[in-house]
Amino acid sequence: MKTKPFNLVAVGGTFDRLHKGHKELLKLAFKIGHRVIIGVTSDKMVARSKGDSAIGSFEKRKRRLEEWIEKEGMGEVAEYEVVMIDDVYGTAIYDEELEALVVSEETFQRALTINKLRIKRGLKPLIVVVTPMVLAYDGKPISSTRIRRGEIDEEGRPLLKTLS
Repeated sequence: MKTKPFNLVAVGGTFDRLHKGHKELLKLAFKIGHRVIIGVTSDKMVARSKGDSAIGSFEKRKRRLEEWIEKEGMGEVAEYEVVMIDDVYGTAIYDEELEALVVSEETFQRALTINKLRIKRGLKPLIVVVTPMVLAYDGKPISSTRIRRGEIDEEGRPLLKTLS
């Protein structure tokens, strides 16, 4: 009996500060897929797209992600592989086995572009599973940028500003 709807699902991101929004995205991918491919942006891609030297190295981000997956027991729920990606599409535009893509509301449009590229290549479009943005205490989305700025913590709680 097949208990999950998909054999292979993909999810991707920078995963710099592993926050509550990332965790919800990942939990959903593990819940619906027997196998999960997690694309993590390369250092080169981070330098091109974000240009923020405060973002950890690929190896550090990958290690932290794998540690969280194992700590949460996700590795027992589904097989997974963390792969380096050098662009916003990763393996999703050419992997024939891939069936679904888990994205946030913020990256939904990119998923539609991925499907257009897959169709052009003669591949089946992916089922796109969207998870809502996880909001911080102030109603704004939790993001690694906000965490790096010291506005919120990884759960979306306010950080106290110190007066100098």
